[in-house]
Amino acid sequence: MKRLPDSLVSLLFSVNGFVQFGGGLHLRGACFEPDWHSLRRAWFGPGSISDLFPAVNHNWVPFAEDCVGDQFLLKSTGVVRLSAETGELEELGLTLGEFLRRANTDPIGFLAMEPLLQFRQDQGDLPDGHLVHAYPPFCTEEAANGVSLAAIPAWELHQFHAELARSLPECDGKIRIEIRD
Repeated sequence: MKRLPDSLVSLLFSVNGFVQFGGGLHLRGACFEPDWHSLRRAWFGPGSISDLFPAVNHNWVPFAEDCVGDQFLLKSTGVVRLSAETGELEELGLTLGEFLRRANTDPIGFLAMEPLLQFRQDQGDLPDGHLVHAYPPFCTEEAANGVSLAAIPAWELHQFHAELARSLPECDGKIRIEIRD
């Protein structure tokens, strides 16, 4: 907790993380368990977000994620969004408080919750600790023809996205993906 920004410390003391909008936003808690909810695990644990995604500085705090595993990181200049499929970073220009207000004002648009809404319509509630996995990934041309959605454990999806993001620059963004059970 000593290394966390004051704004996040205050929030974690009042609510130790939460899942909001049926899985549309997951703000991690200051805990060891469950693994999927642990800010400590996401920040420092084996396979941390900065370990998985080279563009992420290990000092940035991976405080939240959306329904498809895009990460929200807190750094000294504000909140950054990591597109998990591609590994691309986007400076949002928001403080933590502004980020939370935007998420609450327009959760569907700001958090890109359309995949979750479709998943819930087709399959029901998203289980705790799971994220929505789209196949083919949204960053592919094939996704324009439609995707299938499945709930998979969060850390499995993080690892899949990290491998996908690492492979894109090596092949000029054109790869053939085959997923086997």
